[in-house]
Amino acid sequence: MTFLNLEPIRILLYVVAICAFVGLNAAYLVLAERKIAGRVQRRPGPNEAGWGGLMQPFADVGKLLAKQILVPAGTDTLLYRMAPLMVMAPPMLCLMAVPYAEHFVARDLNLGLLFVFSFGSINVMALMLGGWASRNKYSIISSARVVSQNVAYEIPMLLVVITLLMITGTMSLQEITVQQAGGFWHWNVFRVWVNPLMPVTFIIFFICMLAETNRAPFDMAEAESELVAGVFTEYGGMGFGVFFMAEYSNIVVGCCLATVLFFGGWQSPIGILSGGAWGLVWFMLKTYALITTVMWVRWTFPRTQFYLLLNLSWKILIPISLFTLLLTGAMLKLPLLWKALF
Repeated sequence: MTFLNLEPIRILLYVVAICAFVGLNAAYLVLAERKIAGRVQRRPGPNEAGWGGLMQPFADVGKLLAKQILVPAGTDTLLYRMAPLMVMAPPMLCLMAVPYAEHFVARDLNLGLLFVFSFGSINVMALMLGGWASRNKYSIISSARVVSQNVAYEIPMLLVVITLLMITGTMSLQEITVQQAGGFWHWNVFRVWVNPLMPVTFIIFFICMLAETNRAPFDMAEAESELVAGVFTEYGGMGFGVFFMAEYSNIVVGCCLATVLFFGGWQSPIGILSGGAWGLVWFMLKTYALITTVMWVRWTFPRTQFYLLLNLSWKILIPISLFTLLLTGAMLKLPLLWKALF
């Protein structure tokens, strides 16, 4: 037991566990999405490989591993090979700072929120480099779209996060979760006495998360109807598979972050049964409910046009998020002003 309590050993075990979680999670989220797509489109979805299609992810992985990785002529070989690694590393690092339960976090950082956003921004650079290094016109157009899209949606997302920082007063994800103890009425999304527009801030965060993870209806990185496969056009085999895994890993990171910031993290919605394994159960239930919503949105709403996508951010989300930020500051200072006057 003393051996397992050593910090290097503990971190190593968390790294192995997160690597296994990322791989299995991505594989079975693809299966879940294909099942949801089948249900939405009134068809069965994958159901041949194993009972109910449960072995389909292993069949897909075997197919990708069997394919030869070819580097097209004229590409920047170094950047072409680095891009899949760069896109996969950030979500795995971000998952190291997420508190899954009261005492179940790889590294409890005082600046955990800053850590997640800092490494999360590398994803955009990786997609841009992957598209540019491919020397393919569709990939280059797609990488330019990805950069402009992420720049536009980073702003309202960060404004929402600053609003939450004003309310909580900390960047520690564990501390933000602890402050939401006592039942669902203490969750940040329902704290309307601090800001009547808190549910709106969550909606803005959720929309920005869809755009940041390049999910439909904002999947401009892989606009099949316009750009073949977008940034991934020249990637095949496990090169494409790693991009695919990274997409689902980023979805998990975004939903974990939404769970911590708005839905109490591992806190119970009824105010009891939050400790130990119960905390992990509540956290996973909330996270996968959000992931299911992300999948439902993909197969319900059509892809938007690119200029409408940018207009949504610059003309609607940014002004609303700025207003909620100012309203939160006013609501927090109002008691002090009242006390000073009376």
